[in-house]
Amino acid sequence: MVVASGTGEFGHLLAGHRVTAGLTQEDLAATAGVSLRALGDMERGRTRGPQRRTVQALAAALGLDGPQTAALERAAQSGRPRGVRQVPPQGPATGAASPAATGPGGPAADPAGPSAGPHRAAGAPGPGTAPDQAPPGGPGPRTDPPVPGALALPRDLADFTAREQALADLAALTADRHPAHPRVVLISGQPGLGKTAFALHAAHALAPAFPDGQLSLDLGGMAATPLPAREALGQVLRALGVKDGAVPAGTEERAGLFRALVRDRRLVLVLDDAVDESQVRPLLPGAGPAVTIVTSRHALPGLEAVHRLRLDVLSPVEATALLARIAGPERVEAAPAAAADLARLCGYLPLALRIAGQRLVARPQQPVAQLTRQLAAEENRLDLLETGDLAVRPAFELSYRRLPAEARLVLRRCALTAGQDFTAAVLAHYAGLSAGRTELLLEQLVDAGLVQPATPERYRLHDLVRLYAGERLAADEPAGAVAEARTEAGRRLLREAAGHGLRFDPDASADASAGGSADDPALLLTESARWLEEEHPEWLAALYRAQREGRHREVIDTAEAMHWFSDRLLSWDLWGEVFQLSVDAARACGDRRAEAVHVNYLAWTYTTCLHRYQRGIELAGEGLELAQELGDHEQQGWALTYLGSGLRQLQRHREASESYQRAADAFAEVDNRAAMIGRLVTLRGAATCLRELGRAEEAVDVRRRALAGALELVERWSSPLMHLLAAMTAHELGQDRAALRCWPAAEKAYRQALVHYEAVGRPDSMTKALTELGTALIEQGRADEAREILTDALTDLSTDGRPGRAVPL
Repeated sequence: MVVASGTGEFGHLLAGHRVTAGLTQEDLAATAGVSLRALGDMERGRTRGPQRRTVQALAAALGLDGPQTAALERAAQSGRPRGVRQVPPQGPATGAASPAATGPGGPAADPAGPSAGPHRAAGAPGPGTAPDQAPPGGPGPRTDPPVPGALALPRDLADFTAREQALADLAALTADRHPAHPRVVLISGQPGLGKTAFALHAAHALAPAFPDGQLSLDLGGMAATPLPAREALGQVLRALGVKDGAVPAGTEERAGLFRALVRDRRLVLVLDDAVDESQVRPLLPGAGPAVTIVTSRHALPGLEAVHRLRLDVLSPVEATALLARIAGPERVEAAPAAAADLARLCGYLPLALRIAGQRLVARPQQPVAQLTRQLAAEENRLDLLETGDLAVRPAFELSYRRLPAEARLVLRRCALTAGQDFTAAVLAHYAGLSAGRTELLLEQLVDAGLVQPATPERYRLHDLVRLYAGERLAADEPAGAVAEARTEAGRRLLREAAGHGLRFDPDASADASAGGSADDPALLLTESARWLEEEHPEWLAALYRAQREGRHREVIDTAEAMHWFSDRLLSWDLWGEVFQLSVDAARACGDRRAEAVHVNYLAWTYTTCLHRYQRGIELAGEGLELAQELGDHEQQGWALTYLGSGLRQLQRHREASESYQRAADAFAEVDNRAAMIGRLVTLRGAATCLRELGRAEEAVDVRRRALAGALELVERWSSPLMHLLAAMTAHELGQDRAALRCWPAAEKAYRQALVHYEAVGRPDSMTKALTELGTALIEQGRADEAREILTDALTDLSTDGRPGRAVPL
């Protein structure tokens, strides 16, 4: 059927009424009972004369009065075909001629044939013409005024919340009326961040400064078939007033015409949900004052010369404010704690917050606390974060289904990690891939918006993405395969943790130093300490898993390897978990010696880390009894040392001194480095008891012997551990001298301690020593030097210092 040419007046009028009513196409289609596609065809002029009952339904949905309805009906009647003639079907696919081939004359009327493209309006670019220039001597592209309502901005959200800084940055970027280059802003980030809402809100805010129009086009990046650039350009050109017959056929020709049209126009173009760079590039102006705002879940790293604006989740305060604006401030103010928990359970993700808010709106009698309680169950959270056509799970699903198979595997295995963030090397254990391959796939997931970079080396998942990844793991992989992957990853993590922990063993570190290793021992220890600290959620979870699976020897070996490292992090409560697990594992194995050793470690933990001195004394007694049964003098020495420490903390100094002496006697029966260190530790404890008993001069004599022994160890095995022992002993000698008010001698001891602290890299302990050195200088009347020292101490504390960690006994 040949369709008569029409003016498109009905489509213009309909779109204008819809925009005036503040309705989206989806809103109007649903209310009027017509399909969304049919409504779109009407507004674009593809359907110019709908039936009278359809027009009446649209008028009622728009709330038009009598004269407005009559005008809309007249426009529809004028667009209905008259005197059409039937022609045979054209083409096997549709049975009708294509729109480009319709009209008087059809395609055969174009003497240039297919290579010339579709019909061109006078002045439209032709073959051989630069696409963004008019033909020589021609008047330029012939266009009508912009089509009212075509690609008009959807309504702004009245409850839009936060993003003030991002909006300010965007406003500053667009302030220049004559920019040297076109302004293109790419807004990217994970699903659910409200990228579209932000872009539309920004476009509405910019409207007064861009009087030539504001257009919004959904590129359908997450659809099964995203909108091709050619079709997108066609829609934009028609919205700019280009007649159907004047729209070129090819993508490049359409892009050139688009650039020519917008070169001098102050307009805002929102390109929503872009799939890739090739879809966006043809839609970018070549010059002029226009502003283009592109949104995408993907980072689109290949898009050149654009301003990148990456949105993140809201802050807790902003998230609660959004809930209040949606559900009503009185409901949030009535239950502030529950509202804060609700925002947290939504992961501060705008989409999840909006769904939660809308659920509250739909249930006016439901307390905020009830919804919070429901969402607290992880297994139900994604099911509850769905209301109407808003849902979190499908937002993630769309991105997940577009990933390559290996990237989907990596995302699923992310759910197995225990920490808030992770490295590619750690995740590689769970994924069963190389670290390099895992990193490459993680970068793909970052580009897809499903994984976030936490630091240059670490990655993280949003809480709700992690739940989704866990769902996919359970649905897409056999349970046996997942269990095997988790166990194998745990084994590897425990072996790696043990390897790092063994670097702090005095025998191992001394042997490495004596062997002339090319690696700097201090750097190796720093690297190992960093790994053990940062990855402690992973290896601790692996330790618990090994215990549950009956792999008790792995638990014992891992805890044994790390017990020397534990001295560096005295504030860690988790040492109580580690050594309780190893004690339980030793008992499960029936290994009495391992039980004695690890009961002693647990006694140290309660006395030194947890400050539960009575429990520490009880455990030290258990360890002593086991060691005596075994005839193990070294473990008797350590049990008595920890017993003395607990007694000293309870101010039972005489009993503590006796315990330290017995420990020294036990260590004297053993000839190894650990026993030598043990003897020095008992001397330090005995000296501290003497000082606290008011016998500071005797304390100095004992401490000097301890320091001489520590310096001898430094001379024999210059390892960080030996330097640390010397630093702590010298520091305590300074405190002994200060108790006697021997300030020059105290100064000398503090300075000696600083040398060894620096050798081992202990800024926290250096800060304490610097502070006490400053006091010694003030007491000697050297206030200027003290001021400089104390300034350094405060600077160290604010930058490198980590209070509460590794404070020497």
